[in-house]
Amino acid sequence: MQILDQHGIQVARKKHDAAGIVDSVGEGVVGFAPGDRVYLGGTLTGAYAEQTLAEAWQVHPLPPNVTFAQGAGVNVPYATAFRALFQIAHAQPAETVLIHGASGGVGVAGVQLARAGGMTVIGTGGTERGRKLVVAEGAHHVLDHHAPDYLDELMKLTGGRGVDVVLEMLANVNLAKDLSGLASHGRVVVIGNRGNIEINPREIMRRTAAVLGMVLWNASRPELASIHAGIVAGLLYAFAMIRRGRIGEAVAAHATTNVLLAAYVLLYSQWHLW
Repeated sequence: MQILDQHGIQVARKKHDAAGIVDSVGEGVVGFAPGDRVYLGGTLTGAYAEQTLAEAWQVHPLPPNVTFAQGAGVNVPYATAFRALFQIAHAQPAETVLIHGASGGVGVAGVQLARAGGMTVIGTGGTERGRKLVVAEGAHHVLDHHAPDYLDELMKLTGGRGVDVVLEMLANVNLAKDLSGLASHGRVVVIGNRGNIEINPREIMRRTAAVLGMVLWNASRPELASIHAGIVAGLLYAFAMIRRGRIGEAVAAHATTNVLLAAYVLLYSQWHLW
């Protein structure tokens, strides 16, 4: 049976994030064996199925502390946030990041990774529920991006300096605002956009700033390998610490639903991954 969307495209070929157990491996494949728990960062045949086919570079270990449901949600949000922060913006510890639309999938991942990476995190949300989520996921400050004075509040939070990095999920609405809130040598990474916008390039010029675009699918295989090496290392390190009793009961319980934040906090405390 084929499942088609409104454009007549097979749905199975449009969904490529999944998690499960390896059924078999091809000749010459090393590092994986039947029975291994894995998550996928892409497939050859689509993931809306009971079984799927993937190349070895698309397959990544999934430790027992992460459910298959969680594992199926790792690739797009976390790989996108990781690439935006550390490969595109080259974010550094002690910098300040504004995550515009921090209550969505990529936004939550960005909050967790930036917080674990030693950054001061300011997130925005359009609803009270969304803002509570942003705080719960680790943001130091949260703003209502519908409030008319939220940019003034942003500048107050940074002592008038502005932010070093912006992760922008809706550039056609927010890009001009982002530029006005940047610090000197600040970087805006455009992750999402739905139309046109007029900006004043002088805002970029006078700050020696940069506006950078990204699409996860443009990442090279070496870049993807780096992204998932970081994610997997964090996941595996957190699992090892839980097994050794190095994480308190409260943290361990929280890690079952917020595993990547705990993982990166632990990982970053041991060595500078980025």
